[in-house]
Amino acid sequence: MSILIDRDTKILVQGLTGKTGSFHTEQALAYYGTQMVGGTHPKKGGETWTGASCEELPIFTSVAEGKERTGANASVVYVPPAGAAGAIMEAIDAEIPLIICITEGVPVMDMVKVKAKLEKSNSRLIGPNCPGILTPEQCKIGIMPGSIFKKGSVGVVSRSGTLTYEAVFQTSNAGLGQTTAVGIGGDPVKGTEFIDMLEMFLADDETESIIMIGEIGGSAEEDAAQFIADEAKKGRSKPMAGFIAGRTAPPGRTMGHAGAVISGGKGGAEDKIEAMEAAGIKVSPSPAKLGETLLSALGK
Repeated sequence: MSILIDRDTKILVQGLTGKTGSFHTEQALAYYGTQMVGGTHPKKGGETWTGASCEELPIFTSVAEGKERTGANASVVYVPPAGAAGAIMEAIDAEIPLIICITEGVPVMDMVKVKAKLEKSNSRLIGPNCPGILTPEQCKIGIMPGSIFKKGSVGVVSRSGTLTYEAVFQTSNAGLGQTTAVGIGGDPVKGTEFIDMLEMFLADDETESIIMIGEIGGSAEEDAAQFIADEAKKGRSKPMAGFIAGRTAPPGRTMGHAGAVISGGKGGAEDKIEAMEAAGIKVSPSPAKLGETLLSALGK
């Protein structure tokens, strides 16, 4: 498997019968035949979901049943906020290797419980409150617009959904393309952090360079910069460009994501930018210059 997903990935949809789940499942099926193998609903097991283009998928009572019947090795959660944590934990109990939660507004305390369960499992969670993951011309899980992607050599990881798309658009226009783009989500408690994805991109032979997009709040970007610096000392590095959103945000004000808030003198944009630059990451002055900045990092 390439970075997390490829054309052999088989995906169950938790929340398939809802409006959002239905729409994005249709989009995924249309993207190079992404293998959406079924949906789950505790009260609709045995029924069939039919998409606008007449695709049909079976609905299972539980994730465990769906996995057993289809061989699914991933799930995507479109369940509303109140039930999203329960859906993630059901997928963990079913030993689904990769779980992507798109749902926004999942209560933080719910995610604390999910995180504790996740750490005792072999499952990986992307999200919540994220756009998902896409490997060009192979597989699309989530809400990213497939049309802007181009198969190539850049690994993209971002806390912001919209800026994930901008990085993809910029690298496609620059002729670089992407290996995989991952939106890890902007909530304070989530399944996968920058370091997890950077480790995968550094280990992936097809990924020749990396874009990392962060934002104010927390210390994930500084931690990632330290990781990159430490890996470089071991002789393992790749050209990187980055961007930090929220540079003009006033202290104490949440900007966009629940995790994007500066407090206690920590989490400011300038500190993050300084840490990234010290680690050898070229920081773009704006999202619109990400492609140009990465080309500069590549010496082009």
